[in-house]
Amino acid sequence: MVKVVLLWFALINIIGYVVMSEDKNKARKRRDRVPEKTLFLLAFMGGALGVLIAMYRKRHKTRHTSFRIGIPLLLLLNVLLYGYFLS
Repeated sequence: MVKVVLLWFALINIIGYVVMSEDKNKARKRRDRVPEKTLFLLAFMGGALGVLIAMYRKRHKTRHTSFRIGIPLLLLLNVLLYGYFLS
């Protein structure tokens, strides 16, 4: 079970980082964007760390209060859930 949880942690956070980065690239090019609820869903599913890192490294969505507050709260939830499943 521990290996599955760690694999999920790695994959979902990589996906979260990549999707957030792609949304930033699409924003620069004024193309169709990734819906915000998709970014929040990725964070909720365990990828909050990847989304948060991309958010600040790419300087994307950092002015949105919902992201500045919501993603760290989802990260806290992720930490609690990962801690539960890994203990």
